[in-house]
Amino acid sequence: MKIKKNAALLILFFVSVFSFAQGGKKLDKIIKRDYTIIEGTVSKISDKTVEYSLPGETLLIVLDVSQVARIDFASGRSQTFDVSQGSSSPSASNSAVAVSSEMKPNTIAVLPVPYVNSDNQEGSEDMAKFAQNDIYNKLLDKSSNIFPLTVQDLRTTNTLLHKAGIDHNNVDETSIEDLQKILGVDNIIAAKISYTIGSATTATTYNSGNAKVSDNNKKVTTNDYSTTTANNQLYYYYTVYFDMYKNASKIYSQTRKPFLAVKDSWIDSVQYLLKRSPIYVKK
Repeated sequence: MKIKKNAALLILFFVSVFSFAQGGKKLDKIIKRDYTIIEGTVSKISDKTVEYSLPGETLLIVLDVSQVARIDFASGRSQTFDVSQGSSSPSASNSAVAVSSEMKPNTIAVLPVPYVNSDNQEGSEDMAKFAQNDIYNKLLDKSSNIFPLTVQDLRTTNTLLHKAGIDHNNVDETSIEDLQKILGVDNIIAAKISYTIGSATTATTYNSGNAKVSDNNKKVTTNDYSTTTANNQLYYYYTVYFDMYKNASKIYSQTRKPFLAVKDSWIDSVQYLLKRSPIYVKK
């Protein structure tokens, strides 16, 4: 009787340990591109989807792989998902192709414009957005001159690029073919602005004085004052790269350096290049 009791207690002990182990099981973590974290058990990964189940459930949930940024597995291994170049399946680096958008014929998109100091290779996000917006507005203002092309809304362009993990820092690293699929357009403007800053100091001297004539008209007394002011002038030396693509083929490529070395002189160069592009028709 005592043996049966001990056996029952032993079985109960193992059941408790097993139950505790199940309850404390480590889960996989799916980090989505919108920074949402899903904890569960990943059962399958393909080039298009990720299948997983939630804790305590057996129902499989299918998630589009384009929404996934990274998976941290319970084993400690991590798999990162990113936009690959010219590949339709995950590569050795575990990257995945972003989902293509519906193609909109005769539509042109303006990419973020890398704005880079060539001395230190530092880029400016604010200026990259400003330059992109400048080109976009120039196209809208001259919409009749680029007919039958229509300009894709800038918010749509940037939202699709953000979902694919692309910004001004890495847009040059993504092929035009992939960019056209991501954006769903058949025309793309890809510009880049590189610059260096120089300085020069100029000195300005200001003289002032007065003269006093004596009563006998022979003696003259003068009091002269001289002031020198140093001015430091900054000069901006730009190189504007301007490329245009249609159906993944480059149809226009020009480089221009502004005549004036002032802070915003690149704007005039962009306008000059745009008006001489093959999409622009004078009215």
